Amino acid sequence: MNERLVKLKENALAKINEADSLDKLNDIRVAFLGKKGELTEILKGMKDVAPEERPKVGQIVNETRAAIEEVLEDAKKSLASKALEAKLKSEVIDVTLPAKKTNVGHSHPNTLALEEVKKIFVGMGYEVVEGPEVEYDYYNFEALNIPANHPAKDEQDTFYIDEKTLLRTQTSSVQVHEMERGKLPIKMISPGRVYRADEVDATHSPCFHQVEGMVIDENITFADLKGTLAEFAKQLFGPETKVKFRPHHFPFTEPSAEMDVSCFKCGGKGCRMCKGEGWIEILGCGMIHPHVFEMSGIDKDKYTGFAFGIGLERIALLKYEIDDMRLLYENDERFLKQF
Repeated sequence: MNERLVKLKENALAKINEADSLDKLNDIRVAFLGKKGELTEILKGMKDVAPEERPKVGQIVNETRAAIEEVLEDAKKSLASKALEAKLKSEVIDVTLPAKKTNVGHSHPNTLALEEVKKIFVGMGYEVVEGPEVEYDYYNFEALNIPANHPAKDEQDTFYIDEKTLLRTQTSSVQVHEMERGKLPIKMISPGRVYRADEVDATHSPCFHQVEGMVIDENITFADLKGTLAEFAKQLFGPETKVKFRPHHFPFTEPSAEMDVSCFKCGGKGCRMCKGEGWIEILGCGMIHPHVFEMSGIDKDKYTGFAFGIGLERIALLKYEIDDMRLLYENDERFLKQF
């Protein structure tokens, strides 16, 4: 028994000294000290040792185990240290090298313009409401006082999915949904993507963005409309901005108007930006037509309101002095990085 233990110890120490990796070291530990290892097999033969010799043999077994474990631990620390040193050498970092440049994106001009418009109206107490881009013809036209075969439909001819479903031509449809909910008063803007069968040129696109607004309450007048939009223009283009309203026709408002702002480039004197006129058209507006109230179940004798619609691309083009709408969608980084 003693001879077997001595031979086992010598054999184990020799293999430990030859090990050149932590994996091999673990295999040696299992082979000698594991549940099915050589030392365990020797211990199974203790039953054949004379009772008076067992304490002595047991002591030798424990000493053998301790010696092997001690050498294993020292070898493990040594190999781990060498492995770490090799890893550090292979992964050395030269801190004097220039860092890799990270390309960080930023908001699109349309997004910048929308965020500014939303900030202005939210500051006035408006709620931002969104709705579906695929809409029923009823909400896009009929509920806005544009019945079938109305001439206004030709101006907004759009993409139909079937006879009753289309891609919305205006975000006014979102306003109709809000009116049908019947939760009054209403003070909202509805930004979103709209679609029309327009030819692509410097000022038109078959897909663009609108921000439409609506206020409904008791005793709302055209004066409220003018005051609201005048304040909006001043916050968007500068405190010296003036506004003027020109009579116009929209089927869903009466009276209706188009609003111009004094040219923020020349102060109204006339320049290339305003085509020498001193004024720039930016939106359409008006008092909500009584028939629109009736279609949505709102008492036209008790409530009045106004609505307005702004082309978001137009705001972006004016604010950032861009002369071609197509530049917004060509994804040219040289252009987009300017904003």
